[in-house]
Amino acid sequence: MLLPVGTTLAVVLAVLLAAAVAIAAAARLADARGRGWARPVAVAGVRAAVQLAAVSALIGWVVRALPLLLCFVALMYAVAVRTAGRRITGNRTWWWAALPIGAGVLPVLVLLLLTGLVPVDGIALVPVAGILIGGGLTATVLAGRRALDELHTRHGEVEAGLALGLPDRDARLEIARPAASDALLPGLDQTRTVGLVTLPGAFVGMLLGGASPLPAAAVQLFVLVALMAVQVVAVAVVLELVARGRLHRADGDGGGKRPTDGGGRRKRRADGGGGG
Repeated sequence: MLLPVGTTLAVVLAVLLAAAVAIAAAARLADARGRGWARPVAVAGVRAAVQLAAVSALIGWVVRALPLLLCFVALMYAVAVRTAGRRITGNRTWWWAALPIGAGVLPVLVLLLLTGLVPVDGIALVPVAGILIGGGLTATVLAGRRALDELHTRHGEVEAGLALGLPDRDARLEIARPAASDALLPGLDQTRTVGLVTLPGAFVGMLLGGASPLPAAAVQLFVLVALMAVQVVAVAVVLELVARGRLHRADGDGGGKRPTDGGGRRKRRADGGGGG
């Protein structure tokens, strides 16, 4: 066992979490709205401990029956959708995050089940589904936030595109696409440097479990390629949702929906100057 579970592990984890919180507070790390990250770091660490303890007790029970196993995977998906949607928009449009995550994960998971690479009635389904859903969650959040941030910052360019005759979708798409595409960089860098810079969890876990290096490498390659497929689909779908105004924060951020005229273009409101 790599990490013996006991008092020493608990103390080390507590010290590391406390150090992370203290550094975040001392450095005044905060988001664009000025909300500090110290408290979210502390809450995330505590939640992780509680949730992993609960899941450890639950997994041994749910793998005994296929319906329970599928319900557990559905629960992971629902939590991912809620987390991603709230992180991107913070409003009622959060549920649209179900589309990019589902569009990325479902085809890959079905392919793996149909080909028998992942058994439908075994414990392997839970970690594989978790890895894919987690990858889809990360890509969706990064793409959605970056796209909406870019539309807000470059709102004037969106309006310029509309003035040139571009439809709403195309005007937003031209601005948001490069920013949203950056969400692929973490996964791409991890895949390109695997074995040279990092040894990811699947590879290390199999080695610690007694597997030989070649099968461990094959499993890790499978995970990385599947993750890339999931993330590419998720980014493409979330970009389309942002461009069409389905995922948005508020009117006026460049990503929100506004009244349109008969030709599908936004109506222009008269400015305070009332120019004639």
